[in-house]
Amino acid sequence: MRILGWLFAIVVVLAGIAAAIHFTGNTLTLIVWLNAPSHGWDLSKKAPAPDYAQADAWAARPGRESFATFVPEGVAKDPGARAVDVFFVHPTGYLNGGDWNSPLNANSRTEENTKWMMANQASAFNSCCNVYAPRYREASIFRYLDAPPDLAQKSMDFAYADVVRAFEHFIASDNQGRPFIIASHSQGTSHAFRLIAEKIDGTDLASRMVAAYLIGSQVTNAEADALKTVHVCTSESQTGCIVHWATWGEGHGAPDDQLDKLVCVNPLTWARDGGRAAAELHKGGVAASGQFSGKVWGDDAPQGVEFLPLTAPMKARTWAECRRGLLVVADQSGGPLASLAFGPKNYHGLDYPLFHMDIRENAKVRVGAYLAGAGGTAAATP
Repeated sequence: MRILGWLFAIVVVLAGIAAAIHFTGNTLTLIVWLNAPSHGWDLSKKAPAPDYAQADAWAARPGRESFATFVPEGVAKDPGARAVDVFFVHPTGYLNGGDWNSPLNANSRTEENTKWMMANQASAFNSCCNVYAPRYREASIFRYLDAPPDLAQKSMDFAYADVVRAFEHFIASDNQGRPFIIASHSQGTSHAFRLIAEKIDGTDLASRMVAAYLIGSQVTNAEADALKTVHVCTSESQTGCIVHWATWGEGHGAPDDQLDKLVCVNPLTWARDGGRAAAELHKGGVAASGQFSGKVWGDDAPQGVEFLPLTAPMKARTWAECRRGLLVVADQSGGPLASLAFGPKNYHGLDYPLFHMDIRENAKVRVGAYLAGAGGTAAATP
């Protein structure tokens, strides 16, 4: 009976994690012990490197059906080519302990999570841009859950190398000299910021970067201010700059190591470290399509997630304020986006859905400003 009691307790703990990935203390230790990769760094366990000349190496790209083509109800869908591209780096969807990096299994929960990211994040840019989103051997969620420092860094470096190869292929073979946006979330933002710092800042590519939406990570003021030619955006139409925010609810318990350090650009005003912006400025959140799987145990088998069309935007849902480096918003508990919270007041999962229309409309504004400044000469030939 005691064994059955322990098994029941474990099931209860893990069921809670399926609803919200928010680990602390002994629960974290238990989860890691039960589910983290049992081996060290082993290249023989890695999937082959994606060939970005092949269409199936991309979760989204022009001419290929993907969930990144979704638009909210009531938003016009124009299938035509755009004069600007977006290179989108998706966040962590590999929540399995089979290895420290995703095996890129096309028939998996991880792939369903990637589709969720296309439908609910990358899709915010399809009104302005041709969307390119590479699949890559992303780091496992266990990289973040108390992994040894050497494995944590190796798994991220390994994933980043794929992102670099995808971007270099994109520039050489797909982009055709057009202006581009860099966009990302969470783990993807870690890779995207590094990509900007190492491959774009201070190069000729910087002049073609319309903007970078580096959302939901830990882009610090010190890191951003160290860039040479790329700066933080301070207005809604500024180009060649980056935006970042990390969303929390009023009365949050964010870790102290994030306070006063992170870049915060308010997506209601697009001002850096701006004051409180009224809810009347909120252009609209969009409820998520499909179900993101937070399951971190068992195999990586697909769950048969169904992705329905995006529903109509919900305007004036929140005020927003940059406060000590964090984007603080109105309480979303009990609302249509509550299921995306990572824990009480931790709105990491809402970084995109809560501001879907704000991002969509602002990307069009920045593209318009860039093309006007460039004389409108960019070719729409994806």
